[in-house]
Amino acid sequence: MATSPAAPKAAKSSLFNTLFSRPLPLYLSAFLLRAILLVYGLWQDANSPVKYTDIDYLVFTDAARFVSRGNSPYARETYRYTPILAWLLLPTTWTAGAQWGPLAAKVINAAWFIFGKVLFAAADLVAGWLIERVLVMGTGFSSPQGREKKETEKKEETGSETGAGMAPSRARAFAAIWLLNPMVATISTRGSSEGLLGVLVMALLWAVLSRRITLAGLLLGFSVHFKIYPFIYAPAIVWWMDAERLDRVRGSPSSTSLFKKMKDFITLPRLNLALTSLATFLSLNFLMYALYGHPFLHETYLHHVTRIDHRHNFSPYNTQLYLSSSASASPLASSPASSDQPKIESLAFLPQLLLSTILIPLALAKKDLPTSLLAQTFAFVTFNKVCTSQYFLWYMVFLPLYLPRSSFLRSKRMGLAALGLWVLGQALWLQQGFELEFLGRSTFLPGLWMASLVFFIVNCWILGVIVGDGGR
Repeated sequence: MATSPAAPKAAKSSLFNTLFSRPLPLYLSAFLLRAILLVYGLWQDANSPVKYTDIDYLVFTDAARFVSRGNSPYARETYRYTPILAWLLLPTTWTAGAQWGPLAAKVINAAWFIFGKVLFAAADLVAGWLIERVLVMGTGFSSPQGREKKETEKKEETGSETGAGMAPSRARAFAAIWLLNPMVATISTRGSSEGLLGVLVMALLWAVLSRRITLAGLLLGFSVHFKIYPFIYAPAIVWWMDAERLDRVRGSPSSTSLFKKMKDFITLPRLNLALTSLATFLSLNFLMYALYGHPFLHETYLHHVTRIDHRHNFSPYNTQLYLSSSASASPLASSPASSDQPKIESLAFLPQLLLSTILIPLALAKKDLPTSLLAQTFAFVTFNKVCTSQYFLWYMVFLPLYLPRSSFLRSKRMGLAALGLWVLGQALWLQQGFELEFLGRSTFLPGLWMASLVFFIVNCWILGVIVGDGGR
């Protein structure tokens, strides 16, 4: 019997309706994915010499242990984060008493140890829910005129009206790109704290698009304190927040005077955002400095300007950072001649910041704020001197907001090519890294460096497509 051509479409539609028509199937699936990985991680840590738990998680929990004893989290070497993270993970230091018995105590202690992983995995789910909310809300993705123009063009093409928001079932389908992404789930359940940043930046975007400016300022200030990089979003948000968009003023005459333009630019919402975010950031920093002194400033902020981490680093700066780290251990490193030379680790941020905080916001923010934030983050990670797989989550959280209108979705061939090249670029680098770290072969030149360049070029091409899409 011949199969009806409609059968595959009907099966696909049935699967779509089952998974995305209601919130429970999607979020339950996302929860189970992370629960399975957490349990598997416990098994692998107990039975394999290659541990599932990320080394960063051990740093976090060690810092929490120092805090629980009344000491500074920076007593733990290589802890480069805000003390708030160590405070959040204080339950990982709790242990069961002898009255529970050996077996029960072992289970309870294991459960407390993975508390941080559970927290990070839960943050993934909250970030996914916020992605869905932003897609359903839909307002503010572009200026009112831009939305009207796009809706008019769409109506002319299809003969139908289009709304600014997205149907909840379709929004959940795109949120699944984050919620059911095995890379996102694995990184969080291994103990990386990047999921917390996903919640913060998505909440920030939701607050901005909802015109909740005071809340946006609080989230922005806290986000930058928690991890430095969200400061790149401030220029885009401020540029997006014009009087027309926030006050819904239409048809106001354009100013020709420079003074009048500056006066029009300084609006109450922009001042509110700037003052609230700055006050939040400074208050948290003053508090942490009062508690922990200069180590807080150095380890949380200043260290990142001169850091020369080269391990697990996809960046083209990898080899140069390795040479710099070797030179810093040399007696010649302290000579006056060597100290006068500019160091790549101190200058690498210049092209990175030019793109992510000036050029991309100016080009995209007023047209499409979510795509601007994605492009800024993508550029920041791509051009960063240290680029590890955890950093990919910084921009992946924005993908569900960008893809519905992207060239990668309109052209399946381009989308598959981008995904394939992005994965292949990492695979080439990881193959060279495996030979270096596990087989002891010196693959820095040309293998590792060439693999870094390939991955960098692929990312630059993807960034160009994203910027082109956002500029339409």
